[in-house]
Amino acid sequence: MWDFLKQLTDPNSIIQFGGLGLLLFVIFAETGLLVGFFLPGDNLILLAGILCKSKPELLGVNYIVMVTLMVLAAVSGNLFGYWFGYKSGVMLFKREDGFLFKKKHLETTELAYNKYGGNLVLIIARFLPVVRTFAPILAGAIKVDFKKFMLFNILGAVFWIVGLTAIGYVSVILFPSITNYLSYVFIALIILTALPIIRLRFIKKNN
Repeated sequence: MWDFLKQLTDPNSIIQFGGLGLLLFVIFAETGLLVGFFLPGDNLILLAGILCKSKPELLGVNYIVMVTLMVLAAVSGNLFGYWFGYKSGVMLFKREDGFLFKKKHLETTELAYNKYGGNLVLIIARFLPVVRTFAPILAGAIKVDFKKFMLFNILGAVFWIVGLTAIGYVSVILFPSITNYLSYVFIALIILTALPIIRLRFIKKNN
């Protein structure tokens, strides 16, 4: 079980051993399941773009099909998260910390809502680890208008998936040797996406 969880946090393992099916499941889980915050969404999507160009046999589909399926997985994940939050409501805020659930993650997401606004955060959250998992759940809990939620849900999914996969795909064309430096690319992306989260928590600490 532990080995399986370790594989789920490694973008290379996810695609090498699970292919397109596991890739889509991880995207859905990270954006729709309460426990999905630890999954490597950004790195996985970037890697999918890289491998779609450098090793297309691993995913078995072309770029357009891959991106379409990934967007659908991301939209579906947020939709499930919204439904879960809608049903759970305020009980989420009263829930005690557990092995996977931490109230601080919900509080960080709430800070993002206050800073960027309820609709815009659904787009921005796609690029923020942890926040992207809890944003749709919080949207459901506070009863964000469903039509507005779906509009920004779809827009956010398209920007997130197309943006990161395109960067990966084009990087292989411009720098064919990039596959030899994936660990450095992943570290850089983790740092870039973590900075806004650190800033939000710094703001909370000083308020």
